[in-house]
Amino acid sequence: MNLLKIGIAGIGNIGTVHARSIYNGEIKGMELCALCDTDEKRRRTLASEFPNVKIFSSSEEMIRSKTIDAIIISTPHYFHPIIAKDAFENGLHVLSEKPIGVYTADMDALFDAWKKSKKTFCVMFNQRTNKLFKEAKRIVSEGELGEIKRSVWIITNWYRTQSYYDSGDWRATWKGEGGGVLLNQCPHNLDLWQWICGMPKSIYAICKVAHGHNIEVEDDATIYAEYENGASGVFITSTCDYAGTNRLEITGTKGRLVLEKGRLTLTKLSCDDREFCTGEKEEPSISETVVYDEDYNGHKNILQNFANSILYGEELIAPANEAINELLISNMAYLSSWKNEKITSQFDKEEYRSMLAEKIKNSAFSKKETEKAFSESEYLSRWKTKW
Repeated sequence: MNLLKIGIAGIGNIGTVHARSIYNGEIKGMELCALCDTDEKRRRTLASEFPNVKIFSSSEEMIRSKTIDAIIISTPHYFHPIIAKDAFENGLHVLSEKPIGVYTADMDALFDAWKKSKKTFCVMFNQRTNKLFKEAKRIVSEGELGEIKRSVWIITNWYRTQSYYDSGDWRATWKGEGGGVLLNQCPHNLDLWQWICGMPKSIYAICKVAHGHNIEVEDDATIYAEYENGASGVFITSTCDYAGTNRLEITGTKGRLVLEKGRLTLTKLSCDDREFCTGEKEEPSISETVVYDEDYNGHKNILQNFANSILYGEELIAPANEAINELLISNMAYLSSWKNEKITSQFDKEEYRSMLAEKIKNSAFSKKETEKAFSESEYLSRWKTKW
């Protein structure tokens, strides 16, 4: 195989961005062969914009059409694992938009289907291709900070207007989306947090529902995490702060790194502070280096990596077996907030599913949907990290 035939399920904002990139030949080795959307009006528009590309009304039909080798899933969250499992069972490679699903309880069946298929499974964690995050990952992994003591990420520049939430009846509802800022805006950041710092053993969280918007899910959340080595982590996020902050600080026994305003500042000690604390060594000297951000298109980077992995065996940047970790963190945070207690990584996944189902069943929330068109440039500016 030297050309990967692609189908996309769900041609909304991000699905359209992916479709245009592939259709315009911006991803080497990919050919756009099929698109799927349940909305008839949208399908007519797609047929006009993408001539010679087959248009389907259901993912099931597209998956069984023998038209494609791989599928990109950009539907609402609940459908991600359902469509992915169907794709694997029909011999297709899968690239899923984030999050990989809503319930971690769904993952066992999905991962079983993936393993049986022996196909490639990637998740669109495009910010892993950001130069600064890659450098932070390297610094921590290679031990330059020593043992991690603490991480603090304030990521409150995900500001959203009420019209954003009103632009789709599925947005910001338990039934349509399964959560708020943690499940929609922050999967990227939760993924990066665990990718760089590791998975916490326990979490205590406060998720504020409708803190600044007319919605039924959280738009403001604070997570306190504890790790096996005794380290702690704090993650603060919101879609309510117009003058938001994006600042990640990681402190270790050998120094500190800070990511903010387009640069990574690494402050290193000449010795481990534990050695100075116990009197084994003299007071350490301090050095500082700065790494600056570069322009990048994370979506295209992940699409290219997905193609290269299938065609040439390139290592995936965001394999699905790692992608489940951010979903574990958000599930733990929601459960902690609902029960007002600390939740460990061994939480009852069926209890989480049951509590979310009750929220959906008992929901009395309603809103008037208003149509709002997003240009491609406007959409891309919504996910790009604003340091």
